[in-house]
Amino acid sequence: MADTLQVRLTPEEMPRQWYNIIPDLPEPLPPPIGDEQLQQLPNLMIGKCLEQEMSQERWIDIPQGVLDLYARAGRPRPLFRAKALEQALGTPARMYYKSEFYSPTGSHKVNTALAQAYYAKEQGIERLTTETGAGQWGTALSYACSMVGLKCTVYWVRAVYRWKKSRRNFMNLFGAEVFASPSPRTKVGKDLYDKDNNHPGSLSIAISEGLEAAKDPKSAYGLGSVLNHVLMHQSIIGQETQKQFEKIGEYPDLVISCLGGGSNFGGFALPFVGDVLTKGKKIKFIAAQSDAAPNLQGEYKYDYADHGEITPQLKMYTLGHQTDFPPIMGDGLRYHGCSPILSLLRKTGHIDTVAYPQDEKYVFEMAEKFCRTEGFLPAPESAYSIACAIDEALKCKKTGEKKVIAFNISGHGFMDMVGYDEVLHLSERSPLKEATR
Repeated sequence: MADTLQVRLTPEEMPRQWYNIIPDLPEPLPPPIGDEQLQQLPNLMIGKCLEQEMSQERWIDIPQGVLDLYARAGRPRPLFRAKALEQALGTPARMYYKSEFYSPTGSHKVNTALAQAYYAKEQGIERLTTETGAGQWGTALSYACSMVGLKCTVYWVRAVYRWKKSRRNFMNLFGAEVFASPSPRTKVGKDLYDKDNNHPGSLSIAISEGLEAAKDPKSAYGLGSVLNHVLMHQSIIGQETQKQFEKIGEYPDLVISCLGGGSNFGGFALPFVGDVLTKGKKIKFIAAQSDAAPNLQGEYKYDYADHGEITPQLKMYTLGHQTDFPPIMGDGLRYHGCSPILSLLRKTGHIDTVAYPQDEKYVFEMAEKFCRTEGFLPAPESAYSIACAIDEALKCKKTGEKKVIAFNISGHGFMDMVGYDEVLHLSERSPLKEATR
């Protein structure tokens, strides 16, 4: 069974509960701090999500309504053996990737977007507000709101808003209103916009704008990463992958994914971390990041999750909530802080990290290699996951080790070709261009 190229689950085999790792952590998770900010959260966020944020229950039942939405969104998703990539690399390692790009919006983000929209609708909320960096989360929440009949407002980091016009149109197609951040529509945004109306923005600024816009009594704020309930909703990825490995009699030695705030890494890895913590399994976990914002190489301390200091302070690895980071094409990785859960696991030595150069040439070349062998076009962020998996497979080539490498491809790159062209100069390879010089 280990030679199987594709492992599928039936809808009936889809997990019926989310996994909450908090009870299994090696030490207690430090609580958020900030009395004023904590008191404001019930007025800004979805009630059920806040309840789940603080839960000590290991397993949280997925409501039937969310399971139905997951089924409509195409869950469960296949696990693929990257046999052609293995052969191209000449590695003895066995490489498997989870296909989170098989979703209506092209990324894993729908897993928590659908849950948050479902709970918001039940609560009587009429609009969800949010931020987005690479655009995948904004698209996912726009889609989820459309599925349950809510309005959606998205504040999008300006540096990416400018070049991802098709993804902006995609959000509009789902009925969302989308604004470049910083914008003149909020106090936090206006202060920055008035100083520089071409400010490239950052995820922490856009978060502040999304939170400020949620102060309307019929609105609530939805976050696509970092917080515990988000990682819990995403745990369906890793749980499916566990079942798929069990079907073929395999188990990973290495679990790899890219990491910005932590939603896709956490969703993929945490069920396996649970195996390490509760069953004594031996797995190495690697978070692939960018040198533009290598937050897991920052300082482990309390910091705000947003630029405007509207959120409580979280104990996490951080580079500073008001730090300016250079724009990159994999903008979903350009965030100052990492999920408190993943930060704690980094501190206790359970997660390793690698940061790739800011110019992104190497990671995009590895994405091209993957595209030419496996045939799927990954999102720029997922290119980091691929680069790390390839690096580890090449180490196995040197040592002769037959490790099982599992990596998550969190999204597709169909709307990111401008970024690929910018880094790899694809248009320069055109025979027509050569012929007309």
